[in-house]
Amino acid sequence: MRRTYLVCYDICDDKRLRAVFKTMKNWGDHLQYSVFECQLTAADLALCRHQLSQIINHSEDQVLFVDLGPTEGRGDRVITALGRPYSPVDAPTYVV
Repeated sequence: MRRTYLVCYDICDDKRLRAVFKTMKNWGDHLQYSVFECQLTAADLALCRHQLSQIINHSEDQVLFVDLGPTEGRGDRVITALGRPYSPVDAPTYVV
């Protein structure tokens, strides 16, 4: 069964930040700067965590996995915003 996760990260080094971003592009939808929405099985989650674990500095960086529940039966994704309105990121994103 797939579950939906928000994956948010705070990476202190630009090189590691780029590597985490590239890794996360393979796992989910880029929502905002360092935030991805991912639909993962338990095996996918374990592999994603393992890949990120190989990149980050465990004493400086942080990656959060927020479990939003089962993907099936959730209905449409509803994202609301304060301030500037939310708009999906369809264009390629470049991290320099």
